[in-house]
Formats: sequence, structure tokens, C-alpha cells
Amino acid sequence: MIWCVDDDRTIRDLEVYTLEQCGFSAKGFADGKSVLKALEKERPELILLDIMLPEKNGVEILKEIRNNPKTKKIPVIMATAKGTEMDKILGLDAGADDYLAKPFGLMEMVSRVKAVLRRCEPEETEAEDRVYLFKNILLNDTEHVVTVSSVPLSLTAKEFKLLKLFLQHPGKVLSRDRILSEVWDTDYLGESRTVDMHIKTLRKKLGESGNLIETVIGVGYRLGGGHHDQ
Repeated sequence: MIWCVDDDRTIRDLEVYTLEQCGFSAKGFADGKSVLKALEKERPELILLDIMLPEKNGVEILKEIRNNPKTKKIPVIMATAKGTEMDKILGLDAGADDYLAKPFGLMEMVSRVKAVLRRCEPEETEAEDRVYLFKNILLNDTEHVVTVSSVPLSLTAKEFKLLKLFLQHPGKVLSRDRILSEVWDTDYLGESRTVDMHIKTLRKKLGESGNLIETVIGVGYRLGGGHHDQ
């Protein structure tokens, strides 16, 4: 879930809409107070935070996020209307992971979000964190082993990364662009056929469990519990 904080409703709605079209879940907030209140109950994957906010500005909000042990590791991208060097320095000094100078392109925003999420992925140091299980599919990242109902599978490097991505986000719709970005480390558009072909071979190797990878028409794929459409 990406949180977009901007007191301009038009900008906020556009950010949320664009992120959702690119396969992310997103939610908008009009001010810092509502964000801090929401953080008491849930944690987003990333916060896109405008500097110019009513009451508390974005830098003040960021400092509160960073000073709280429960929220300090949440990636934050600062957005500034001024685009001045001082705003950038203030944001980065307060602990921002990146910044966007307004007006910015919406696809640039998406690219920055993807880049920060990749950069801020937590390091998995314990073996337990490297084992992913969904129904009868088990992936051990430490030993680079995949089993289905305890039967070992032979996967290519890309198939392994693809399956791991799904297992890291069960139930979540992953767009083709996001899959390309995270599995192939590329943002090239128009290469979605590469993703489709690898999904096809991965489903085949998973046997009956291949049905767990569902096609979401017009968007991408999801590791769920139903049937695929291809």
C-alpha cells in the first residue's frame, strides 16, 4: 500500500489513480495529522509526502515518522512545489529516501516509487525470513530450492525470481510492468510478452498448483486460490 499525502485533492487523486493503474494499492491523505493517526494502526509500503501541508509541514511529519521506532523504516519520498535546493536538503536531512520536484510527471513518480521500494527492501538475514510458503508451494531462498507437495522442482533463474515475487506478495495483483521491473530489472514497456511466456512455463512446471497464479485481465497476475484464464 502506497500512501499519497497532498492537500490538493486533484493531485492526490491523480497520484492514487496512477499508482493503482500500475498495480499498486494506494490511499490518499489531505494532511499530516490524518497520516500520523493512520500509522498507529497500519503501515504502508511507502509514503509519498508533500512538503507544503497545512498545520504541520512534510518535514515535521517526516521527523515524527523517523523518530518513532515502529515507523522509522517506512520509505518516504518528499514532494516539493518549490523544487529548491534547500527543500531537497531539508527533506534528505530529515531522512527522506528520495524527492520529487513539482510539477513532476506521473510516470516519473511511479519509477521513483519502484526504485525506492527496490532499494529499501529489508535485508533478510535469518533463514526463516528466506522461506516462503503458499498452500503446497514452498520456496527456500537460502538453499535455492522449490518444492510442490514436497516434490522438488527445477526452475530457471528467472522462474525462481518470478515465483519468489509472487510468494512475497500473496493475494496482491502484480502488474506486468512491476514484474518486469523487479524480475528483469528493467522498466521497458512493450516487453510484457516476456512476462506472459515465463508465467506460462512456470504454471506448467507447478502442475495443478499452476492454477494458483491467476490472470487479472488488463492488469497482470496474482497468486491467489482460483483458476487462471490462459
